[in-house]
Amino acid sequence: MIGRIWKDIQKINFFGKSLAILYRILYHVEKSISVISKKKGGFTMQMYDLVQKTRRQEALTDEQIQWIVNGFCHGEIPDYMMSAWMMAVCCQGLTDAETAALTLAMRDSGECLSMESVGGVTVDKHSTGGIGDKTTLLLAPIVAACGGFVPKMSGRGLGFTGGTIDKLESIPNFSTNLPMERFLEITKEIGCCVIAQSGNLVPADKKMYALRNLTATVDSIPLICSSIMSKKLALGADCILLDVKFGHGAFMKTPEDAQRLAEAMVEVGKRAGKQCRAVLTDMNAPLGANVGNALEVLEVIRILRGEVRNELSELSLALAAHMLSLSGKGSVEECMDMAKQALDSGNALRKFAGMIAAQGGDPTVTEHPELLPQSAAKYTAVSSKDGFIASIQSEEVGLACLELGAGRTANSSEIDYGAGVELHVFVGDAVKSGQPLFTVYGRTEALCKKAAERIFACMEITTEKPVKSPMLYQVIS
Repeated sequence: MIGRIWKDIQKINFFGKSLAILYRILYHVEKSISVISKKKGGFTMQMYDLVQKTRRQEALTDEQIQWIVNGFCHGEIPDYMMSAWMMAVCCQGLTDAETAALTLAMRDSGECLSMESVGGVTVDKHSTGGIGDKTTLLLAPIVAACGGFVPKMSGRGLGFTGGTIDKLESIPNFSTNLPMERFLEITKEIGCCVIAQSGNLVPADKKMYALRNLTATVDSIPLICSSIMSKKLALGADCILLDVKFGHGAFMKTPEDAQRLAEAMVEVGKRAGKQCRAVLTDMNAPLGANVGNALEVLEVIRILRGEVRNELSELSLALAAHMLSLSGKGSVEECMDMAKQALDSGNALRKFAGMIAAQGGDPTVTEHPELLPQSAAKYTAVSSKDGFIASIQSEEVGLACLELGAGRTANSSEIDYGAGVELHVFVGDAVKSGQPLFTVYGRTEALCKKAAERIFACMEITTEKPVKSPMLYQVIS
């Protein structure tokens, strides 16, 4: 049996490591084929049979997928059998219907929130993550200033991509751990509230994601889609905007892969009865000028105060317009005008200060950003020649900030909230020899210089001005 399976697997163009893992898993599965079974409606379902069906690209029923998720969550299906099934999904994929069934089964594995008490149409936004991505901190108060409601649960950063919660917690006394009742009250009162993921939302995802990390099954679009969308659906917002990023500093490296993921998530949202839209955005360079927790909050405050307008502010306005449009506030064009007015009038700044105060933080930070944490040392790098900035490898910038202490290498790692980098030039800018390119902030000058060397090496300066790609690449609805 295993020999026949192995010959089939060898035909799949997949990484050797993953194939070896799957072979070992299937060996243990075959040994325990008669161990795991459950009687339901006169039909005996065996996990081994379901692994075989997925491996052969035979669609599973909603009931079978629900049985897999429930069995795994309750400890009836051991890790190695679940690993075999997820590896089969990684190799062979799932249909749209199967992906939707998996997402809903994961959503229903724990609590689901109700947004009825907010008293209006709620809209959530998810970003697949990137270097310097601080759009939530801008678009939430912008949408709130236009009469929208943005209840947002976000995560902490792990690795080189910063977490929205870490950025907000750099604000003195800001609390992201609130009871659900208070979370909904602030959303109703202010129009926006951002808290850390907590409670018993989607426990299936926690178990499955931990196993995916160990079995080389993270990069599967159906599994990524179900992980993201199960949490979005459990939150209970009426509308969902998905910011799917691609490029050096994103999980999806190409527009094609980002489009596949975006289409899968929009399809799941539609099947779940939600207003859902996705935008594909470029993450080949850092988003905005600042990377690092307090530094990113500082940039947000400068934009809300009208002191800075850049690609970050333009993208945030576009995302806010789509969120307002999904909420029924008008066409995207009409909502863009509303968003710009909210930003230019200072109403969005007042909403941001109101959210900070409601969540226990010091709202005067919007007037005195020097209250934000600051690192003890800094170092500014300058250009060695004349030319144009052709590229900035955002992943390398993120890794340099990780070395500075702005990110985590483990969940228990402590963060230096003041650490990071401030870019003084961007892709397409002309530079002169000796002109400042960026400033690095950290605990010591030696640490700053080491990070600066890494960032300097990832900036390409050419004699010809590059052609810039649009930040917002495609809309999928």
